[in-house]
Amino acid sequence: MLFHLPKLPSELRVVHLNQRIEQQRRRIAQTTLGKLELLQLTAQLKREALARKKNNQKIFVLDFKGDMNASAVEQLREEITLILATAKAGKDRVVLRLESPGGVVHGYGLAAAQLVRLRDAGFHLTICVDKVAASGGYMMACIANEIIAAPFAILGSIGVVAQLPNFNKLLKEHHIDYEVFTAGEYKRTVTLFGENSEQGRAKFEQELEQTHALFKHFVENYRAQLNVTEVATGEHWYGEDALKLKLIDKIQTSDAYLLEHLQQHDVYVLNTRKKPTLGEKLGLQAASIATAMMPTLVESAKESLMKLSQKTVAFRDPNL
Repeated sequence: MLFHLPKLPSELRVVHLNQRIEQQRRRIAQTTLGKLELLQLTAQLKREALARKKNNQKIFVLDFKGDMNASAVEQLREEITLILATAKAGKDRVVLRLESPGGVVHGYGLAAAQLVRLRDAGFHLTICVDKVAASGGYMMACIANEIIAAPFAILGSIGVVAQLPNFNKLLKEHHIDYEVFTAGEYKRTVTLFGENSEQGRAKFEQELEQTHALFKHFVENYRAQLNVTEVATGEHWYGEDALKLKLIDKIQTSDAYLLEHLQQHDVYVLNTRKKPTLGEKLGLQAASIATAMMPTLVESAKESLMKLSQKTVAFRDPNL
């Protein structure tokens, strides 16, 4: 199914996971099973469909793959808005497959705030981490009612870091002055090109500590069972150790988690993407044509090389 969001340059694709897997099961069964087993499978699939209809509960699956700026938040906010407008709070559930090593504070603060909308509306939120949810990624994860992670997923890193080079000495060596003009004592604390003062560094470190304190309070607010003092050191842990520290609730992959819910729930995977521009469409079309033509071009090149090779050998044969 394909739904177009009104007045937005994006489109939402919805995949009914039960239907997709059922089709794959039938395709495999038709090749590997006998007639009796096929009839038994058909009967089983009907029973599962009736159970889902009776249960009448849906699971909406979202994906968030985070970069430094948490740019995927634009898609996340649209998907959450649609869930809030159409799903039933207290009955339907939401699963977020999260992958992020963290990034800028304001970007991940907004991404976390989007997930808070689901919690505040009464939805049960499960966050699955197969690879990494660290720093800002864990800020998002801690909002969930339950956090599930793969055995070697990386979690934690509840801390704040800032680093920047300073070129002031290099500029001085080349007799280049760099001046910064500000209004407000702490409008600029540290700089790339100016000479940093001890007062400016101290203020910058103070701001980092304030951000860290906000981070710890945020985690503590949504994950009360966690000893924040113990884990808010900036360290990260793998799944098994994260479970011991109560950073997560369960060791399991997202695939296994969804599979065990398929029989009782209708599972829908939502994916929002920006509509490609005309130029991008033409580029994609050209790439598609090139891919389709590649085998023909390769074969043609092979034939040409073979002919050239034969001619070369014939030219060097003294009997000709």
